[in-house]
Amino acid sequence: MAINHEMIKPFELEQVRLGKNEEKLISYGTSSYGYDVRCSNEFKVFTNINSATVDPKRFDEDSFVDIQSEVCVIPPNSFALASTIEYFKIPRNVLTICLGKSTYARCGIIVNVTPLEPEWEGHVTLEFSNTTSLPAKIYANEGVAQMLFLESDEECEISYKDRGGKYQGQRGVTLPKA
Repeated sequence: MAINHEMIKPFELEQVRLGKNEEKLISYGTSSYGYDVRCSNEFKVFTNINSATVDPKRFDEDSFVDIQSEVCVIPPNSFALASTIEYFKIPRNVLTICLGKSTYARCGIIVNVTPLEPEWEGHVTLEFSNTTSLPAKIYANEGVAQMLFLESDEECEISYKDRGGKYQGQRGVTLPKA
């Protein structure tokens, strides 16, 4: 289905566990019943140097520090945003759920659970919460979350595209929109 509907680009048909020079990676690509995505090397790390209030209706972009790196260090009890390398086009009869990988969860790094609704498309903005009292690392170009695909035997009545969803076609890290 992923290939026939061009749901994921780029798409890895198998799970990738080794990089160049045979170094171990946190796996990405096709898994048993889902797809493990990678994050890009562009991160937005939350900072409170301006003593801002987090408000989803009036989000202050100055609450983040932009970092471009192969590794992102998230401060203790803070969070970072990144986007998937993969671009998704979800069919009208499919609901996708994004879950964190257990490798990160076992280190106290939680990925926000989020749905990708029928006919949504774009790069997924991922949120990584560091629940520990220590700095935590996220690796770009390696597996960070898993997408689970739930296929219905009928198409939805009104899709995300039909509603003109505000995150339709997003590219890169996308901040909250009111």
